Amino acid sequence: MYRIELKRPAQRALDRLPKGDFEAVLETVISLAGSPQPKGVEKIKSAGLWRVRQGDYWVVYSIDDNQKIVTVARIGHRREIYRSL
Repeated sequence: MYRIELKRPAQRALDRLPKGDFEAVLETVISLAGSPQPKGVEKIKSAGLWRVRQGDYWVVYSIDDNQKIVTVARIGHRREIYRSL
């Protein structure tokens, strides 16, 4: 089981989501603890991060297999997420 850490920008973005989207994205983030590379995950080659889509939102994160930590770096709408990376 991996531990989930949210960076401050990811936490703020999550808090600003509408209630329905908030619950769905939060469920996806929590599921990363059991499986950090679920079906549909893609690697962002230029940044060395991973991304998984939940509805119209991307969850961008890194995986530390040695310490068993998933660090969520960004959460954002799919048309805006790459502007901040």
